[in-house]
Amino acid sequence: MISYEPFYKTLEQKGVTTYKLITKYNISRGLLDRLKHNRPITTVTLNDLCRILDCNVEDIMVYVKEE
Repeated sequence: MISYEPFYKTLEQKGVTTYKLITKYNISRGLLDRLKHNRPITTVTLNDLCRILDCNVEDIMVYVKEE
């Protein structure tokens, strides 16, 4: 399973709020909901988030082995 838990830690470290993502970068509330509930996102979206936050993929998501 892919977890987006690192995304929220990265937001905090970078001092970026979800409000700022919505208003300044036009990130939809729907996308933020998908991240919150660990639903799939596209690689294009992942690329956009990495560009916006100036970070690496592993700063946004992590693979968690399901048992």
